[in-house]
Amino acid sequence: MKNEAWVIDAMRTPRGRGKMGKGSLSGIHPQELLGQTLNALADRTGVDRAAVDDVVVGCVAQVNEQGANIARNAVLAAGWPLSVTGTTLNRFCASGLQSVHFAAMGVMSGAQELVFAGGVESMSLFPIGADGGGQDGGNQTLRERIFQVPQGIGADLIATREGYTRAMIDEVALRSQRNAAAAIEAGRFARSLVPVVDPATGKVVLDREENPRPATTAEALAALPASFVGLGASEVDGATLDGIALRPYPDTTGIRHIHSAGNSSGLADGAAAVAVASTDFVRAHGLKPRARIRAMATVGSEPVIMLTGPAPASRKALRATGMEASDIDLWEINEAFAAVVLQTIRSLGIEEDRVNVNGGAIALGHPLGATGAMLLGTLIDELERRDLSTGLVTMCIGGGQGIATIVERV
Repeated sequence: MKNEAWVIDAMRTPRGRGKMGKGSLSGIHPQELLGQTLNALADRTGVDRAAVDDVVVGCVAQVNEQGANIARNAVLAAGWPLSVTGTTLNRFCASGLQSVHFAAMGVMSGAQELVFAGGVESMSLFPIGADGGGQDGGNQTLRERIFQVPQGIGADLIATREGYTRAMIDEVALRSQRNAAAAIEAGRFARSLVPVVDPATGKVVLDREENPRPATTAEALAALPASFVGLGASEVDGATLDGIALRPYPDTTGIRHIHSAGNSSGLADGAAAVAVASTDFVRAHGLKPRARIRAMATVGSEPVIMLTGPAPASRKALRATGMEASDIDLWEINEAFAAVVLQTIRSLGIEEDRVNVNGGAIALGHPLGATGAMLLGTLIDELERRDLSTGLVTMCIGGGQGIATIVERV
């Protein structure tokens, strides 16, 4: 029988506004964001830090303060034993969830007993594209075969092909804001939040979510301009980006640009950590797991439209467990863009009232490398609160990929 991978606990920082000088976390070194989260998780689980076999961390913009293997440096910044290793990975927006997958694989293989996984991103310091590679790393040979247009154009292409209206897209955003506001008012996030302190003064700089706009109305959302009209009309090698995006889809004659700042994910800073352990480690140390990882999956999807991977990734994970979409009690579908959520719901036939019940990245923000680990912790918290059993996290990924994780509450 294969080894099981157990989630002992999960913690995260609040998401700060991801704009330099405007967000409370913009002045905190990302190593400190992650290091404080690792320490909070170790303290709450009660595990010996020296027993951690590895710390696996997702981070997208691995440059400057986020370069030089931020996982290892965060371990050192946290004051952990020098024997504890760290490694950093990049699977774009799914990096934090992929880190949990690798931790679970290490445990399930028998090679490791206890792994801390998670992610970190300071979008105040490093906005999208800060690593300079673009979607394709600047490879002109690849670009001649597959031109990966900016994700916002892909999201608008999805909306166009699926027939979504601006009102439908804005409704997803309004529901995200309302669900997040209700969750915050009820204190649903409090159990897993790590207040971030200034390492120089010891004073708390952020202990709450900073991005939500609870007063958002449908009228205010409708008044926002579409974000990607000008980008889609810009030219590369004599063709517009909209035209390039349409090449794989000759049955679609144009792109309706309907995504705005209000129905797309917000920029954010933050970190998250998840403790994953083997059955033997759990028994030997008298730990009480919160969930079991039932299945993990990734898929490749069409890289121009780019964002349609969540549904096939979810189906792949469901097949591994012999489950159907209807067997999942709660879903976390990352709100990179509202159309991604709608397309996944429609493709899988999911009831909307099971999806993102505490809001998502449209309201709360999307600290790229950390979001997947954050969603997993939020899902487990809500399964416990509602006394439900199974949950699935899924995310779209740059370059045309999808990821899904199924957990079962203990």
